[in-house]
Amino acid sequence: FCHALAAYAMGDKTAAAAGRLTLNPVAHIDPIGFLMLMVVGIGWAKPVPFNPYNLKYPKWGPVLVALAGPASNLATFFILGFLAHILIGFGLGYHNLLVVLLIFTIFINAILLFFNIIPVPPLDGSKVLYAVLSSPKYSALRARLELQGQYILLILLVINWATNGLVLSPIS
Repeated sequence: FCHALAAYAMGDKTAAAAGRLTLNPVAHIDPIGFLMLMVVGIGWAKPVPFNPYNLKYPKWGPVLVALAGPASNLATFFILGFLAHILIGFGLGYHNLLVVLLIFTIFINAILLFFNIIPVPPLDGSKVLYAVLSSPKYSALRARLELQGQYILLILLVINWATNGLVLSPIS
């Protein structure tokens, strides 16, 4: 939703026209990504469509759209952390179901924040990398990353699983 909202705020209506400018999670579910989440424990949502040519800022607009997701994770982290702190201060213990839910959601948002800023396509961090490497002399590297990014990510996840979380342990 935040990706769609950022694109909309910068002049692109593509996500809104596709019904993705909504907080309804059903609009964002990718069936294969959801199945993988249920079976393997890692999944994904549908990518938010946007047209970079419609954005106000040609070079940095896609970066701002991409960083809207991690920014929402960061905001959720702090807001729910503050709420959990208040509830614990009022005497609700760490075993209270609401506090447990808040802490779990805080943890998930922290993981999503740091995972999604890894500069490997299709993750959000790759858009920052592409903006930094916008010179034509890096076009071959960008093209190669775009084609092989999902395989790099898959290899990273498999190595992380094989090493019992050693590779991505700073994230989780």
